[in-house]
Amino acid sequence: MLHLTDTDFQKKISTGVTLVDFWAGWCMPCKLLGPTISQLADDNAGEAKIAKLNVEESQRTAAKYGVSSIPTVIIFKNGKEINRIVGVKPKQHYQNLIDKALK
Repeated sequence: MLHLTDTDFQKKISTGVTLVDFWAGWCMPCKLLGPTISQLADDNAGEAKIAKLNVEESQRTAAKYGVSSIPTVIIFKNGKEINRIVGVKPKQHYQNLIDKALK
């Protein structure tokens, strides 16, 4: 799993499919989503990048993408946003979106 910052965000999402979990340490729903994101990273190793971005440490990137509620998960393909999910969903929901993006 990648841990992104304002400094490396654009470079890391510029190619392929990348799921980014925008989160913060004080956010209880974010903590609930954490294990799902870890499982997605394991399940998609070598096919899609799974990443986390702490909105408190990387406020510029969160603001650029209009992330005002967390957790927010954005799926990027070659640097462009193709899907956004706000709140916690079942693992299969995220996996279906990753699979669709990989096609």
